[in-house]
Amino acid sequence: MFFQQILNGITVGGVYALIALGYTMVYGILELINFAHGEIYMIGAYLGIIFIGIFTAIGLTEQSPLLAVLLSLTLSVIFCSAYGFAVEKLAYRPLRNAPKLSPLISAIGVSIFLQNYVMLSQGATDKVFPQLFETKGIEFLNLTITVLQIFIIVVSLLLMELLHLYVMKTRTGKAMRAVAQDKTMASLLGINIDWIISITFIIGSGLAAVAGFMVAMYYGLVNYSIGYIAGIKAFAAAVLGGIGSIPGAMLGGFILGIVESLAAGYLSSEYKDAYAFIILIIILLIKPRGLLGKSSGDRA
Repeated sequence: MFFQQILNGITVGGVYALIALGYTMVYGILELINFAHGEIYMIGAYLGIIFIGIFTAIGLTEQSPLLAVLLSLTLSVIFCSAYGFAVEKLAYRPLRNAPKLSPLISAIGVSIFLQNYVMLSQGATDKVFPQLFETKGIEFLNLTITVLQIFIIVVSLLLMELLHLYVMKTRTGKAMRAVAQDKTMASLLGINIDWIISITFIIGSGLAAVAGFMVAMYYGLVNYSIGYIAGIKAFAAAVLGGIGSIPGAMLGGFILGIVESLAAGYLSSEYKDAYAFIILIIILLIKPRGLLGKSSGDRA
């Protein structure tokens, strides 16, 4: 029972970590909380259902379910990345030099707009994601793990590793770190600040799309409001790990998923959304900057 809950928590935690990465990357560069990020995740889930429906209509899901899933996932990432780019371009860039409260209000407005946009275009009722993987679990060391759980864990870890390598090893990744450290100096060195910020939103939105797609497969149901709760939890995971820290967002996501799963299994599943915030409060009381957060050295 205990290790089964740990496995379930790792599965959900990987999803939280992918969403949290978008929050922490944007904050690290802009010091902005993108409250519309949860809605990008929700749109990714809906796009997954739409594209899977298209591939089902042409018979691809029967011939090769895995290929249909990968193609649908890729298309969802492309579309959500475009959404993220558009949100940054239209809602945040014009307010780049405005007081910090202005982009925050804009973020909340974009969140409400996207939520209502999806509700009006897709309906207020739940949408069902078709089962493409076998639901029968594989028995291993008194654990039952499904093919879908393996898929989610592997994809989550792979994307986290690729992001880490991209940020640490590539020229664009080094530019992102330079912009996060000092925008003025980065600009003087010839770095295109606007492009780097756009790239950050594109990557974060793509990761959120993957998370939304996998959650749609895992739970089988999607509605227009799922972005709100998932976004708040992922934001809590980012703060838990240390807002602005990419490794912290990963760690915070997995801790949040495991704590939530254990509490739901041993205490009560009715309050599973509250457990995440309880552990967050405890951690922040002990270490206010999060587990891997670093002091910025700024003074009030």
